[in-house]
Amino acid sequence: MKYEACIGLETHVMQKTQTKMFCGCKHEYGAKPNTNVCPVCLGYPGALPVMNARAIELCCKAGLLLGCGINPRSKWDRKNYFYPDMAKNYQITQADEPLCLGGQLTTEVAGETKTFTIERIHQEENAAKNTHISGASLVDYNRAGTALMEIVSNPCMHSSSDALAYMTALKQIMEYGGISDCDLEKGHMRSDVNVSVRPVGQKELGAKVEIKNMNSFGFIVEAIEYEIDRQIGVIENGGTIDQETRGYDTDRGETFSQRTKEDAHDYRYFPEPDLLPVEISAEQIEQWRSELPELPAQRRARYVSELGLPEYDAGVLTAEKAVSEFFDETCQKTKQYKLVSNYLMGKVASLVTEKEISIADSELTAETLAQVAELVAGGTISSSAANELIEVLFTEGGDPKAIVEEKGMAQVSDDSALEIWADEAIAGNPKAVEAYKAGNAASINALMGCVMKASRGKANPPAVIALLKKKLGA
Repeated sequence: MKYEACIGLETHVMQKTQTKMFCGCKHEYGAKPNTNVCPVCLGYPGALPVMNARAIELCCKAGLLLGCGINPRSKWDRKNYFYPDMAKNYQITQADEPLCLGGQLTTEVAGETKTFTIERIHQEENAAKNTHISGASLVDYNRAGTALMEIVSNPCMHSSSDALAYMTALKQIMEYGGISDCDLEKGHMRSDVNVSVRPVGQKELGAKVEIKNMNSFGFIVEAIEYEIDRQIGVIENGGTIDQETRGYDTDRGETFSQRTKEDAHDYRYFPEPDLLPVEISAEQIEQWRSELPELPAQRRARYVSELGLPEYDAGVLTAEKAVSEFFDETCQKTKQYKLVSNYLMGKVASLVTEKEISIADSELTAETLAQVAELVAGGTISSSAANELIEVLFTEGGDPKAIVEEKGMAQVSDDSALEIWADEAIAGNPKAVEAYKAGNAASINALMGCVMKASRGKANPPAVIALLKKKLGA
């Protein structure tokens, strides 16, 4: 029997707010533990929450970016549970009346365009950070109460490839929209993964297993693939799948049982008595809609249609918002779009990896990269010299023209100098000359190579080719 996997993701995204969701404590990564706290986020009796308007705005804008409907009225609920990472012993969240409903995300999966549907986006507060060391558990409440939204997809994905494409596209949209930095290492984006299997053709979903709190795309892919195989194996061996919560052991590459899956009633949801409902006017929604930025798909289309870039280049350049913005800024200073694209995808990308710093943290600027592209386009320097120049600018900065002059990087286009090298190449390679004159056009490349070697790469290639052809009677 053939089986089909059904996968849904509950993705928690930390929003870019300066303060927490219901108090004025700073939202600051890396602060000394338990310093950004107050009676509200520590759950002291009598401390009352106050809504963060910026978080509400970001949640609604995320919904608009994903095609959701914005509820004109939504309310807050208490989700009760007793873990040390929630000092109040409940979380303020949204149960039956969230800010955003519906929506979809369209992206490519292995060359095929797919649309994944979204059930809802709701606003809530984050839990504290637990750290387990040598049999002890430490809790840092700096993260407790930070603004967090949960994007819940429908179980509309059917493979780990679908899930990876969905998460990648979602991350890009949240970054481009200014909703979140989505730094996975800092826990800005975490997903609970729901996996079930059913016989192909069956409409009803199988029993759902939830794999909790994963912040690595690679591990999510591994966990999904393992869990699909595990569930099919259980069924084919006559067993049944229990609805449960499982963890993922990254060392063993296996999921493991944690607890029987809770239902909504286990959390004893009830309306939050300390907060009024959120009411949003149609005018406010349209104002937010007018402020939405250009999304990755729109930017890719613009790069192809307006700048003439290949689709591959457009895809690579828009994969990271910072790179795309650097490219856009550079293209405001030069029309050598393809050259700029080549350098960002090639030399600059390799330097980012090698030096382990981002473009923003390097000494390279949009202005200096634009100057490099103009120097190449004008024939002042060669492509190889450009790569050398970019490395200097990346690590040290400076004026490109001054560096070219100081290091003697300029190409030689002077006919008198080129003639000497060309004559030497022709005299020293009679077989290549004879082959060229006999009709083998490619033989001129051997002569070209000799000229470039003699000039130490400084000869202007088009000028060399033209001169060689002239001397060979072509």
